[in-house]
Amino acid sequence: MAADQEELRYLSGLGNSFSSEAVAGSLPVGQNSPLVCPLGLYAEQLSGTSFTTPRASNLRTWLYRIKPSVTHEPFHPLQDKGPRLVGEFDRATTVATPTQLRWRPAEVPLDPPLDFIDGLYTVCGAGSSFLRHGYAIHMYAANKSMDGCALCNADGDFLIVPQQGRLFITTECGKMLVSPGEIVVIPQGFRFAVDLPDGPSRGYVSEIFGSHFQLPDLGPIGANGLASPRDFLSPTAWFEQAHRPGYTIVHKYGGELFAATQDFSPFNVVAWHGNYVPYKYDLSRFCPFNTVLFDHGDPSVNTVLTAPTDKPGVALLDFVIFPPRWLVAENTFRPPYYHRNCMSEFMGLIHGIYEAKADGFLPGGASLHSCMTPHGPDTKTYEATISRGDAANEPWRLSGTLAFMFESSLIPRVCRWALDSPCRDLDYYQCWIGLKSHFSSHDNGATAREPAAGADQKD
Repeated sequence: MAADQEELRYLSGLGNSFSSEAVAGSLPVGQNSPLVCPLGLYAEQLSGTSFTTPRASNLRTWLYRIKPSVTHEPFHPLQDKGPRLVGEFDRATTVATPTQLRWRPAEVPLDPPLDFIDGLYTVCGAGSSFLRHGYAIHMYAANKSMDGCALCNADGDFLIVPQQGRLFITTECGKMLVSPGEIVVIPQGFRFAVDLPDGPSRGYVSEIFGSHFQLPDLGPIGANGLASPRDFLSPTAWFEQAHRPGYTIVHKYGGELFAATQDFSPFNVVAWHGNYVPYKYDLSRFCPFNTVLFDHGDPSVNTVLTAPTDKPGVALLDFVIFPPRWLVAENTFRPPYYHRNCMSEFMGLIHGIYEAKADGFLPGGASLHSCMTPHGPDTKTYEATISRGDAANEPWRLSGTLAFMFESSLIPRVCRWALDSPCRDLDYYQCWIGLKSHFSSHDNGATAREPAAGADQKD
């Protein structure tokens, strides 16, 4: 049955403890691992955190399956898959560069056949999957569904951002249909398969080592706003029992791929309960906040999900979006300001035009501005904005666009194939070269905001 014809049901809420049965009565009552499970199923726990992690952040799910996942042949390295995946970011695998980088969108090839695993490649990252600290940023371009195989990422969580073509994802907890404009998180350790109901697909993937994504604190915003927990959707139990000789489990481990065969589908979980589950989120549900009087707010106010570090307020990786919204700030340069950041910023564009780049930054493309590397609006955007005069104060609805950013406190190293890619825009720097001096020593600042009533003023 086609993906869009299936009746998919979801469980609502992020961080909830769920229960789901594909067959009534298949979940044990009152305990996790009885001597004999209902319907003759095997009990198997999938732990996303250590056993002794504090209860408020402890993640685990119990799976009740027809055969346990341990029933497979030994793993062996896959030599023909994953040559462009990296899990250790050092001088042997990657390059350090402070240069502003931009890539045009890569066309999805029609030949050879590439499934999600074949089409996944690393762009940049930092840290180590073995040391459980760091991240990787990948992109993918696939033209066929995964057939007779599933992927398990032992290194970390995947946050997948499809840009072209829907993804129909089967997991051990059930099925999800993910469209461009939505994201999906596959936590570390889950086995999953990706089908392409619309044909060729491409998009972006962030991967975090040693942490998990969570909602950001809202601080003085209050109890509501940004991404609401209830809008995150997890799948409901679904299983297949068919005999599948030669079924392959592809295991991503330390940035390398290994394979093991078994004679059954890994998607044989009849029931499950827990709080460690895959989930998706529709980015149009995000409730943005913005300045309503003057100045441009910091992009952190658009954080959808964050993977925190031990240092308060410092993220291993933030997922930030720039959605449609009203711009109403008065006497303000409304596009993003020029910036040098202690964080590093990888940006992608799902559709439309990004407000700080009039040309060159295209849907499916990407850019990287690393730690303390200057960046900001291009020449055309700056000149067009300051030339608007009084019209720049009129309320304006920014629409028809959806950009995002992976932002990290760790400095990324870049893969050599990304630097050598024919999609790299070697003239990216030219977009700022045309910025000219507007300085005048005779400008008395007449365009500045008038001081508030009662403020000290000099004659």
